[in-house]
Amino acid sequence: MSGGNENRIVQVGAELSTQEAADLLNVSRPTLIQMLERGSIPFRKEGTRRRIPFEKALECKQKLDADRRAALAELVAYDQEIDL
Repeated sequence: MSGGNENRIVQVGAELSTQEAADLLNVSRPTLIQMLERGSIPFRKEGTRRRIPFEKALECKQKLDADRRAALAELVAYDQEIDL
């Protein structure tokens, strides 16, 4: 907290709305909906609303973050290769 990072306490078995999950994953809500419909993240419907298990959203965030780091490392390596 002293580093300025946001901290939250989340109940075990908590579920997120699509907007909360999109914010967590740092993607737009329409992009999240596409991910849900493709089956990338499990969800359940409550009436017309989608509910995403917090743990599954967190797993997806870790994968997205790892993919982003790998892409960045690839770009850095390419920049060094062409001497930028």
